[in-house]
This record gives sequence, structure tokens and C-alpha cells, in this order.
Amino acid sequence: MTIKYWLDLYVVLIRSSIRSRMQYKFNFMLGTVLAAAIQIAEFLMIAIVLNKFGAIKGWSLHEVGYLFAIMTLSKTLYRTFASDVHHLEAYLTTGDLDQLLTRPVPILLALMSQNIRLMPGELLQGGTILYWAMHGLLASGQITWIALPYTLLVIVTGAVILFSIGLATATIGFWMTKLDELQTLTEDAAQTAVRYPLILYPVWLRSILLIVIPVGFVNYVPSLFILRGEYGPWLVLAITLLAGISLCLALKFWKFGLTRYQSTGS
Repeated sequence: MTIKYWLDLYVVLIRSSIRSRMQYKFNFMLGTVLAAAIQIAEFLMIAIVLNKFGAIKGWSLHEVGYLFAIMTLSKTLYRTFASDVHHLEAYLTTGDLDQLLTRPVPILLALMSQNIRLMPGELLQGGTILYWAMHGLLASGQITWIALPYTLLVIVTGAVILFSIGLATATIGFWMTKLDELQTLTEDAAQTAVRYPLILYPVWLRSILLIVIPVGFVNYVPSLFILRGEYGPWLVLAITLLAGISLCLALKFWKFGLTRYQSTGS
């Protein structure tokens, strides 16, 4: 079967999941408003501090806003289309993964199409901050309009990197089962850390966020070229290649992990 066949099937499964979600429209609208409010309040706390003390380590408020927005949008893209990869533990402990194994579709595709999360609140918040940040940087002459296509590419590659990290972490669940603490480290804490310039952190922590858990390549590293003109366009292309390699490795690890899965028998 061709890749197009599986993509078309994935779209059908997504539509079905979205229809089930939209049965409760009030909950959906309320969740959207609350999510946007929480995210904006978090950035406002950063803005208040930077507005009072000025740039941190040479990074202006607009630059920090850019980092914040890129991470938010990349994470939103990842969690929208592969939400239940992050919740694999529930499938392992309840035996629901056995049901997915009986479906005539690849198990990862079936898992990704479960419980699709529409996240308009995060999308609105991230898009608003990105617009504000890039408008300020354009007005100051720090960037030009060429930064826009690079930024869109970085958001997509960032989502691929985050998905790869999330999938690799979830795969460890085939051995550990309990993943909450590990996911807090590899996803939640790491993603929160790189909303700020990595230059703020000691060398050992920067190394972890660039090599062990490569979330720094989602926003910080590409911003060195997009916002500051360092290194050159090849940096964004190299990050795109890194995203592809990360995805391939994560998929191979996932396939290996499946061979170690022991059914609950339910």
C-alpha cells in the first residue's frame, strides 16, 4: 500500500475523532479560552520582568517572545496530530493497546488518530505572540520578510523534533510502563527551558538540551540565524535534516519497542 493510502486513511480517522470531540461545543469553547488565557498570562510574566530589567544576556523581549512562540506553535502542531503518543502509558496499563493491535492499520497510525486534540487556544496565543515579536523585529530592522518562510519551516521541523522525542520517550514505556516522571523531564521540563535563550544556562545543561534531548534545535538554534544572521541559511537546512534523522531513529526505536511489548491479555 502507498504512503498516500495511509495518509488518506489518517485523515479519515482524524475527522472521525474531531467529530466526536465537537459533540460538546461549550466545553470546547471554554477550554479554548482558558488555554489561551493561561498561555498569555505566562508570557506576560516574562514580559513584565524583561520590561523592567531590559534584555537578558543580550536577548531582547521581542527575541524571547519569538522563542516562546515558536516552541508553543511547534508543540501545538505535535500535540494536535499525535496527542495520544504522549499518553501511551494509559494504553499500556489498561490493555487498550491490544485493541489497536487488532486493527488493520499500522499501530502508530491508529494511536496518532485517537483523541485528536484541537488546540485553537494555544494556536491563537502562539500566533499572536509570534506576530507581535516579528512585527517588532521587522520595525527595528533586525529581520526582513525573508524571516517569515524560514520561521514557518522551523515551526514544522520543530514539531517533527518534538514528536520524535515524544515517540522515543513513549517507546521506553514498553520496558518501564510508568512514564510520567520521564515525560516530565524529556518533554515538559525541556520544552519549558528552551522558551528562554539557552545562553542563560550553564554549559552542562545546554549540552543536555542540544545533544541528549535536542529541544534546543526547535527554536533557539534556528533563531541564531533567523534573528541574528549567524552561521548562514545552511543552519536551517541542517536542522531540517536533523529533524528527518530524528524521526527515522524514533520510528526504528518504536518498531523495536513493539517487539518487546507483552500483552495484558485483556
